[in-house]
Amino acid sequence: MKIGELAARTGVTTRLVRYYEQQDLLEADRAPNGYRTYTEAHVERVSRVAGLVQAGIPTRLVKVLLDAEDAADRKDPTCPREVAEQLATELVGVQARIDCLTRSRDAIRGFLTATRNEVLLREELEPATAVG
Repeated sequence: MKIGELAARTGVTTRLVRYYEQQDLLEADRAPNGYRTYTEAHVERVSRVAGLVQAGIPTRLVKVLLDAEDAADRKDPTCPREVAEQLATELVGVQARIDCLTRSRDAIRGFLTATRNEVLLREELEPATAVG
């Protein structure tokens, strides 16, 4: 597939796909004419990168995480102490964001229930839980 289709399927812009490539987070295949080509594996990779970035992980650490995951897939997990310390620090921030989002979710759910609008809650969650 071409870059436009990859962008559409992952919900990111073509510019962002190119940025991921510049940051060595993604490597495109090249057709004989020089055009970038992508596979389903690229769709998964871009989705993974975008999700990590949206979670607030800086791209420099996204690269570290992806490299660690790739090494683990090869049964060769390694992580220098300095990198592990960076990841541990980032984990504290991720957990704080999760806690904040959980409180927000619970507050919204509580408000909808208290105002007898919990039916809207079920309607909003049903499509998301039906996927799977």
